[in-house]
Amino acid sequence: MAKKPKLTRQQKRRVASNRQRRLDAAKADIDLISTQAGRVVGRFGKQADVEIQGELVRCHIRRTIDSVVCGDEVLVSQGGDSDDKVSGIIELVKDRRNLLSRPDYYDGVKPVAANIDYIVVVSAVLPEFSTHIIDRYLVACEDIGIAPLLVGNKIELADPNQVKQIESAMHVYQSLGYETLLTSCKDQQGIPDLSNKLKDKTSIFVGQSGVGKSSLINQILPNANELVGDISENSGLGQHTTTAAKLLHLPGGGDLIDSPGVREFGLWHLPAERVTNGFIEFKAYLGGCKFRDCKHKSDPGCLITDAVERGKIARSRYESYHRILDTMEEQKPSFI
Repeated sequence: MAKKPKLTRQQKRRVASNRQRRLDAAKADIDLISTQAGRVVGRFGKQADVEIQGELVRCHIRRTIDSVVCGDEVLVSQGGDSDDKVSGIIELVKDRRNLLSRPDYYDGVKPVAANIDYIVVVSAVLPEFSTHIIDRYLVACEDIGIAPLLVGNKIELADPNQVKQIESAMHVYQSLGYETLLTSCKDQQGIPDLSNKLKDKTSIFVGQSGVGKSSLINQILPNANELVGDISENSGLGQHTTTAAKLLHLPGGGDLIDSPGVREFGLWHLPAERVTNGFIEFKAYLGGCKFRDCKHKSDPGCLITDAVERGKIARSRYESYHRILDTMEEQKPSFI
């Protein structure tokens, strides 16, 4: 299948305008008096759980609605199948402040959650502490403008050399202005600090399978009863323990969205320039290279490679950037 042509700014404005007209038309067709406002706290196939004034209502989703995800603010009308315990219908999804999506080989770009304040990026000693995967998440965070919190979990499993390596890696991120935290569910290291940081925010936990997202949630929200998986002895990879995104309330205020784990967060749905902009330390140099189409490799007059040589940009981040770009075309499905 041929690539879809990129939309011009005028075309994008026209698409947005058409979408708004469709929303206005949908609102006009809805009897607002008979609807109730709620928030989506779980999505299960063609149905969703909506919290309305503290009560959970299982709802069908109107076919005219493009997508419904955890965190969505919606309007719900009464109606459903009593036999299936469905008592409502989602009539309208209100405008989102933001939307976290991830690429999926079967569904294209798949929405994950909406209206988020904080993305908690969890990595761990096991199955692997990978700054490259962290960098992928950071590109996604920067692209949609949501603040990240980088958590290094299972720190009790690290030997002294591993602890030094992890602390050194976290120092690089701290120097860029990112918040970091080392945690251990076994000895409670960092757990109180994590709870405080999440207070009064809507946060989503992301990271590879097996890094301990569900274990951390069980620590800061004991009544969540999240399943905890083990590391596969054969592959060394984490086992999926969360099968559907769900929104959970923190007792001290704030909410958590637990999402299905992904072993590697792909970025093939983004154009290269948006990946470049996702490395915030590059921004001071962008546009100043000798050549407009500079690839930031061996190009003469490249300000970014010069900054790497002078120690202004961490070489690990620079190498991670090129690794992401090099693998994007390989990972991109043939139908894109």
